[in-house]
Amino acid sequence: MNFKYLKIALSLLVLFSIISCSDDDVNTSDSGEDGGGATVITGLTYAIVDTGVSDFYSNDAIISAPSVGAAFYGQDATYFGHQPSYTDHGDGTVTDNVTGLMWQQDMGDKMSYADAIALVEDFNLGDYTDWRIPTIKELYSLANFTGRCFGDDAVDMFIDVTYFDQPIGDESIGEREIDGQTWSITEYVGQIMTGNEAVFGYNFVDGRLKGYPKYSPATGAANTMYFRMVRGNEAYGENNFTDNGDGTITDNATGLMWQQADNGETYDWEHGLAYAESLTLAGQSDWRMPNAKELQSIVDYTRSPQTTNSPAIDPLFTCTPILDYEGNSGQYGYYWASSPLQDGPTPYTDAVYFCFGEAEGEMNGQLLDVHGAGAQRNDPKAGSTDDFPDTFGPQGDIRKVYNFIRCVRDAN
Repeated sequence: MNFKYLKIALSLLVLFSIISCSDDDVNTSDSGEDGGGATVITGLTYAIVDTGVSDFYSNDAIISAPSVGAAFYGQDATYFGHQPSYTDHGDGTVTDNVTGLMWQQDMGDKMSYADAIALVEDFNLGDYTDWRIPTIKELYSLANFTGRCFGDDAVDMFIDVTYFDQPIGDESIGEREIDGQTWSITEYVGQIMTGNEAVFGYNFVDGRLKGYPKYSPATGAANTMYFRMVRGNEAYGENNFTDNGDGTITDNATGLMWQQADNGETYDWEHGLAYAESLTLAGQSDWRMPNAKELQSIVDYTRSPQTTNSPAIDPLFTCTPILDYEGNSGQYGYYWASSPLQDGPTPYTDAVYFCFGEAEGEMNGQLLDVHGAGAQRNDPKAGSTDDFPDTFGPQGDIRKVYNFIRCVRDAN
């Protein structure tokens, strides 16, 4: 069976079903006609919106859909999640019909974290005044992994530009095109670099989630980023875990069931996919590698090795402890996602991972937490164990290539 075509056909079916509904059906949530209560399509309080990925990849190329049991089967495009569905209200607001969240369409100018908190107090858009700065989980719900960048240059946005205005950096004032980062309300509970306060944000221009310094390390002045205000479904991003007592955890908010403990082994991307597809656990055999947005849903941004001496995940889960790049204990590994991250002259070589321990980098010979526990970065999908781990990029990101897997399945 060609899973790519199946996914397209199912997408059309969902689209036609949405179109066939009345406007009230699409725009109204369970809590009223304000587009901002419980979810519309799924009935879940924390429905994970699909990444939008429909292409299939090898380690370095786009390929045809792999068959069951073949190499690279089980990647993002194999599985059909809650497809993105938006309603543009024509008043500067857009409702996400999957999550029940209503969004500001045009973010305006960059501002500091403090200024954004002050602004939202009296923010009025679309005749609504109950706007808030989104959490990093709310913000990440808008991510679209069909995006692409080329180093510092923008190519395709990691957000649906049919509905949302997404600025890029202003090169005339010394910014890079990828300097279009959007901040959340979620502050890092630890510190990055050499003791800097940080705020988690997602870059819809280059596809990374990181902790960005709240203040300039050089001058102490408040840094500025974009903010996209949100309203409605205040339960979005809140997990509701049940320990099933059989090595699995169900999140009743997302409708996903998780492998409670990783198996202690690390894999390149291809073999990680194969491991996930072959897993039998708790009498279930339909396990898979999670996509980026599914994996981010179980990050606990209130926890970190610095502050809780634990990985950034609920204590119901177990993460294998590791030694860091310099051989020190007290750290936790990176976990592969099934989603691609397209960047640079060879855009098909990398896939997404999340850091449940510190997102480490080596700068000026010093090993630092450069992006924060809970960051999303990307590694090459394959490489020799003789060459990795290594360091890469301006923050000296530690690239491992051989990462852990935490499998997921649909609970129902």
